[in-house]
Amino acid sequence: MSATEQRPRVTVPRVVEMKARGEKVVMVTAYDTPTARLADEAGVDLILVGDSLAMVALGYESTLPVTMEEMLHHTRAVARGARRALVVGDLPFLSYQASADDAILNAGRMLKEGGARAVKLEGGEAVAPLVHRMVSSGIPVVGHVGLMPQSVHQMGGFRVQGKTAEAARQVLRDAVALQDAGAFAVVLEAVPAPLAEAITARLSIPTIGIGAGAGCDGQVQVVTDLLGLSERLPRHARPFLDLSRLIREAFEAYAAEVRAGSFPGPENATTMSDEELRKALADERDGTD
Repeated sequence: MSATEQRPRVTVPRVVEMKARGEKVVMVTAYDTPTARLADEAGVDLILVGDSLAMVALGYESTLPVTMEEMLHHTRAVARGARRALVVGDLPFLSYQASADDAILNAGRMLKEGGARAVKLEGGEAVAPLVHRMVSSGIPVVGHVGLMPQSVHQMGGFRVQGKTAEAARQVLRDAVALQDAGAFAVVLEAVPAPLAEAITARLSIPTIGIGAGAGCDGQVQVVTDLLGLSERLPRHARPFLDLSRLIREAFEAYAAEVRAGSFPGPENATTMSDEELRKALADERDGTD
């Protein structure tokens, strides 16, 4: 029996209940059907179609260029591969900042067209009214505070947030505001571990850390970091597999066999009777059908 068969389907209420039960929440990113299927079968609780797609799958230097259409495209693919896990679609830059109407429309599209069952957006107190409106419209929301990649230029780069007392108070206020607005979970990215632990104790909804220490209610990792596919590994990440080496070796073996003429072999091809082949070639020479 697989891990998927052993565990019930993950719902928004169940995620909230996991905190009360002391169960750790496991979240990973995915951007395609095969990866989502494998994560789902392994028993991962939440699959985030992150706007990190821009950097790790599409080759951009930041998350900013990824579009709503690209996010929908990949969210649909992930939703087709996940049967048990709760799929969360990330709202990309400028899909919710311009107006509340745009935000509701795009969040709704993520559920209606993308197949996600929740959305994630960055921001704290400033976006709390928007989160409240989304939740009131039936759209479950995961918040995201601390380091917010969509604000990377404003923050001066990918830097740890909340290291001073004033900055730490703001991260806490942001997290509380999201909870009060109706978010069912909040991602804490790149904040000091003691601060993340204190915020986790303060909130009644789960905190999901990335670069925030072990004191959070759960963890999220980018799939390419987890599998050892990233060129540069962030400090907070740990590769659980050296997939880069395995893939490179597979490509090398394939290339060697093609060049040696040993692939494809007879077992990789189909055949036909000699008589049918002779007839086909004779018909071609005769110009007949």
